[in-house]
Amino acid sequence: MKIGFIGAGKVGFSLGKYFAENGLEISGYFSRSESSAREAAAFTGTDFFMSAEKLILVSDAVFLTVPDDEIKNTYLSLPMEQLREKKICHCSGVLSAEEVFPDIAKYGAKGSSIHPLFPISSKTEAYKELGNAFFCIEGECAEEWKKILSDMGNPTRIISGDIKGRYHAACSVASNLMCGIMKESVEILEQCGFSEKEALTSLEPLVMSNIRRIFSVGPTAALTGPVERNDISTVKKHIASISDGTNSDIYKAVSKKLIEMSWKRHSKFDYTEMEKLFI
Repeated sequence: MKIGFIGAGKVGFSLGKYFAENGLEISGYFSRSESSAREAAAFTGTDFFMSAEKLILVSDAVFLTVPDDEIKNTYLSLPMEQLREKKICHCSGVLSAEEVFPDIAKYGAKGSSIHPLFPISSKTEAYKELGNAFFCIEGECAEEWKKILSDMGNPTRIISGDIKGRYHAACSVASNLMCGIMKESVEILEQCGFSEKEALTSLEPLVMSNIRRIFSVGPTAALTGPVERNDISTVKKHIASISDGTNSDIYKAVSKKLIEMSWKRHSKFDYTEMEKLFI
């Protein structure tokens, strides 16, 4: 199976390189930016194409690695008569194959979405870590892609297209929202006189130890701190000292979730007074 890419950004670069290094045959790249397609082709040791039509002709599977809001329009711009027996894929976490590949069966093609649960932040470096990525797959060729990725050593799961929004929200909470929570912590330490670098240096052992504990025993069992201890006086001091807009809102919103977790962990404790602090 030859795999082609329409779109030569970070995801296209990274998946193409990762696939190639794991024995899959990459036909090459087409992009609205010829220079990007050339660069991706050189990076992966493949070809670049001057048109989507030419790439599709020599590819068995085509990945549309373009921004989410461009996937459907990119698909609709393809020469439909050339899609027969082709596998058309996208990598959006929130969109299903059915949403962005309307009437694909009418053209004799099959659509899938293949989403790596991994922050692809560099187009030339991220592929080195994709061997650790968990992939969620949905669509008509899900079983086939599951086998391909599993044979490469990646853990995988087939999911339903109708839960993609909820699924991607979960991924964002664990990834993007964590950046926001860390930014809040850094800003509060900066108000205490720390520089950003000093704040990050001081927080790293705390954060990394906690993350390892979470993945060892689960978030509820790993929970520590004043909310879990039902230490109302300490939490009152926190609330009083973080009274500025967004930071206060984040602290209160996440603390409500911690109270919920604490009730489950300590069924004999009474967190009623703690709950009142966040009403």
